[in-house]
Amino acid sequence: MAAKMDSFFVSHGSPMLSIDESVPARGFFKLWKSQVLQTIPRAILVISGHWDTSAPTVNVISGPNDTIYDFYGFPKSMYKLKYPAPGAPELARRVKELLQGAGFGPVKEDKARGLDHGAWVPLMLMYPEANIPVCQLSVQTKKDGTYHYNMGKALAPLRDEGVLVLGSGSATHNLRTMGPGGSPIASWALEFDTWLTESLINGRHEDVNHYEDKAPHGRMAHPWPDHFYPLHVALGAAGEQAKAELIHNTWTNSSMSYSSYRFTTPN
Repeated sequence: MAAKMDSFFVSHGSPMLSIDESVPARGFFKLWKSQVLQTIPRAILVISGHWDTSAPTVNVISGPNDTIYDFYGFPKSMYKLKYPAPGAPELARRVKELLQGAGFGPVKEDKARGLDHGAWVPLMLMYPEANIPVCQLSVQTKKDGTYHYNMGKALAPLRDEGVLVLGSGSATHNLRTMGPGGSPIASWALEFDTWLTESLINGRHEDVNHYEDKAPHGRMAHPWPDHFYPLHVALGAAGEQAKAELIHNTWTNSSMSYSSYRFTTPN
């Protein structure tokens, strides 16, 4: 009998998280197994802001996942990093079954795509042994927050099956507003981040689903929703009565929040 899992949203920030010891969030990810989630998941489903498709798609990989270097202009050492976690084809097909059963079909299968950096960068710090099977599910940026929240609700049974549902994106994600390291936090970013935490803790899921209209500086914080929709999926997977907990909060580059959350379903 697998242990029931909470669902999580983590802000993975810059790919530099993979090598830069000065990124404050690095310590949070490295202490994941000892301080955040002691139970080892049977498998991990990652919803990453770096995989956007027109229809829901899962990667169905037998054998180790390839490591995708979907970033440009970074130190050469980053392009040598590998995270060969085993694929999770059974989980992929279970995700497909659940989503299609909830009316999200047809769900496509990608039998070649490995793990993008929204998945492998945090996972290499969280589970460095790379021995837990990993599957990815894409987001659909032409849809809205409610769509992704309902997608998460459809995936809720996975948590009873020992699967870690992990949304990976950024609490704020406007790359055009980034400042140099050590810059003070931009007021608009702090206001949005504070609103997000308060909305989640107080159970205002509908406000979060309609953040573009409800949040201060919603469109400034997320001019494109790809890095925010993974939060909606993880939140939905914990259900309408989900209790949210802020488990990490640091900043880099003036406007990039690393706020990360645990979502627990009350017994």
